[in-house]
Amino acid sequence: MALTRRQKEVLDYLADFILDHGYSPSYEEMAHGLALSSLASVHKHVEALEGRKYLRRGFNQSRSLEVEPVYLEARRAARASGARAEVGGVPLLGRIAAGVPVETYPTAEQLQFADFSGSPGTYALEVQGESMIEDHICPGDYVLIEKTSEPKEGDIVVALVDGAETTLKRFYREADGRIRLQPANAAMGPIYVDPARIEVQGRLLAVLRKYR
Repeated sequence: MALTRRQKEVLDYLADFILDHGYSPSYEEMAHGLALSSLASVHKHVEALEGRKYLRRGFNQSRSLEVEPVYLEARRAARASGARAEVGGVPLLGRIAAGVPVETYPTAEQLQFADFSGSPGTYALEVQGESMIEDHICPGDYVLIEKTSEPKEGDIVVALVDGAETTLKRFYREADGRIRLQPANAAMGPIYVDPARIEVQGRLLAVLRKYR
């Protein structure tokens, strides 16, 4: 039988209290926690939920309310799912050049990448510039980066050049010992740097594009 919005709020409050404390709340605690005007209102909701088989209660016993086990487990799973979604957020640390390198700066924003983020070192950057458009990485895209200092040949990496500027490019080792940072734009040439001048800060995991 369907519940009203208020009945579901009461049932969820009861389930959460039981999951947090291991026992049911008193009627006074329910009235306070749910901002109900009187204990009579609590009794009314409890009786309605009991009639719909969502609750059982022991008469003349304190803290005797029991939430139907299937609903209680569903509520436990829903709370766990919500907690995982929050943990899946990654910090948005600034903007990354996909053209001429630019200085990065920290921000307090977060992006939710729960389906992709498998490491606490994962972070996000917003792309500026068009040097990676042939790899379908466009201005305004968000790139999800896995921290690493040891990229594989051909990885798309975040490269810190001369300790001050970062750029997003494909990483290659040349026969003469230099590093080639290759754009994915036929109109732009590669950047060649001595290994001592470059620090790889991560490699690309995913790209998120928002359409307005």
